[in-house]
Amino acid sequence: MTREYANHVRIIGIDPGTGILGFGVIEVSATQPKLVDGGVIRTPAHEDDAVRLQLIYEELTGIISSTRPDQMAIEKLFFAQNVTTAMTVAQARGVVLLVGQEAGLTIFEYTPLQIKQALTGYGRAEKKQIQEMVRVILKLRDIPKPDDCADALAAAITHLMTTKNAIQSTH
Repeated sequence: MTREYANHVRIIGIDPGTGILGFGVIEVSATQPKLVDGGVIRTPAHEDDAVRLQLIYEELTGIISSTRPDQMAIEKLFFAQNVTTAMTVAQARGVVLLVGQEAGLTIFEYTPLQIKQALTGYGRAEKKQIQEMVRVILKLRDIPKPDDCADALAAAITHLMTTKNAIQSTH
């Protein structure tokens, strides 16, 4: 019996990046979502991409192993101003998707617009508004730091809000 059918579901949210990858795990029960864990995976800027991606793979595998989420929500890549940055973020996303797949997680992807709309009801919300909503929804004293962690939690909360009816119907 998975936790999902025992009135609990754990969702890991991911804000992908090669230099800093944000993660946030929330647990949803019949009452209120709560923070389980959150933070960032940092990789050394001077290392080769392959080394950095391996570090992301190993760290994220360990985080998933220790927090045991059921589902993954990851922010979709949605910018094209800097092609080099887009490429490295895309590589990090690939590693994240692989780790999630290997862990047997159900994976969901959300655009920044979907995240903004889910948390604030407004598709052009500022980053600070999103972060404040993360704090309010999870009943935290302070906004999670760094920003990448708050963004990852926003992805997890978006998944919760998008699928709340589906999650509730499994109970």
